[in-house]
Amino acid sequence: MTERTIRAAYRVWPEYDRRLREVVAGLTAEQLAIQPSPDRWPLWASIGHLACQRVFGLCDVAGEPGAETTPFPNAGFDCPGDDDLEHVWSAEALVEALASTFRIIDGCLDRWTLAMLDDEIRIDDWGGDWSRTRGDMLARTFAHDMSHITELNETLGRAGLRQVDIWE
Repeated sequence: MTERTIRAAYRVWPEYDRRLREVVAGLTAEQLAIQPSPDRWPLWASIGHLACQRVFGLCDVAGEPGAETTPFPNAGFDCPGDDDLEHVWSAEALVEALASTFRIIDGCLDRWTLAMLDDEIRIDDWGGDWSRTRGDMLARTFAHDMSHITELNETLGRAGLRQVDIWE
């Protein structure tokens, strides 16, 4: 008997991503330019950052394949918001970035087993020598998605726009 994958533990994540993509697809360029506050990134940059950080955490750090199938083959050094606030992303480009980066997550959910979550990842780059587990990186990626969806919802709510409903 083969060990089951971790998909059941994250069964809601694909639905959250689908709902996020639906809301983003309906945003205009003007709406994507909204900033939560003067010192925060515009929505397009936060959404692009969310997508890019999936690649950073799962491909660059955890070693998963697929970065080249996304707009972020160099996620550690070239992400919207973090590294680039000049190239504004459209709703269409953001939806494709979310979809392509979620395919990496889907692959992890389909291949990773409970035992694999304890696999140690040693990093000697990005500010020092440290280690994490696969489980740490996946949990961090999920929490990061939820953090930015919450930020997006707060901003959309204040603007009277449709929010990403994760409680539906």
